[in-house]
Amino acid sequence: MKVIYHCYGGTHSSVTAAAIHLGRLPEDHTPGAEMFLQIPLYDQQEACEHGRIFFMGIDEYGHEVYLTARRNRPVILEKVFAGLAEIFGVPASSYCLVNAMSQVNWIMMFGGFLSRRLGLIGVGRPIVIMGTRVAYFKLVKLVKKTKENLRADGEKSSLLQQQPLSRGCSGRSHSYRPASGGERPGCRQFSEPAIFEYARRRRG
Repeated sequence: MKVIYHCYGGTHSSVTAAAIHLGRLPEDHTPGAEMFLQIPLYDQQEACEHGRIFFMGIDEYGHEVYLTARRNRPVILEKVFAGLAEIFGVPASSYCLVNAMSQVNWIMMFGGFLSRRLGLIGVGRPIVIMGTRVAYFKLVKLVKKTKENLRADGEKSSLLQQQPLSRGCSGRSHSYRPASGGERPGCRQFSEPAIFEYARRRRG
């Protein structure tokens, strides 16, 4: 299963949710600023990278975790994924889109605007971190709900079924399985939808 967290800019809520999912951020307390800044892509993705899908790691159940920026068009993202999946013969059970934007507050939006849009990192970054800390347990709840749905589907079928999670889900986990190619989980990035990789391999 490919779990893809998405938000407007792919730098704050989706990054934080993916890190919680992979166990890089705790579930039981709010991290300090230094922990957020250690997470790849936190407050770093540029506008020209929006739409790219970044691999973040593999959780303890073997699910691959990704994130992407889709600006303010979550429905379009979901339709594009569904359409491409149908074209390439990718089962709906192989991926799950999770909208992390539902947990964003105005502090995060204001700080993110200053840092990413205006380039005022020194001013905006502390503000967006403060906003992320305020929203933190909502993101934890989202991730937990996501993982609960994944587990529930795993019990129903040998193939996990896609859940309509555009409003969010939740979780935490550790990257136990090495990423392909000998790379460490969370250190590899994709610039294209990796959910279609297996279709190309199968046809080859």
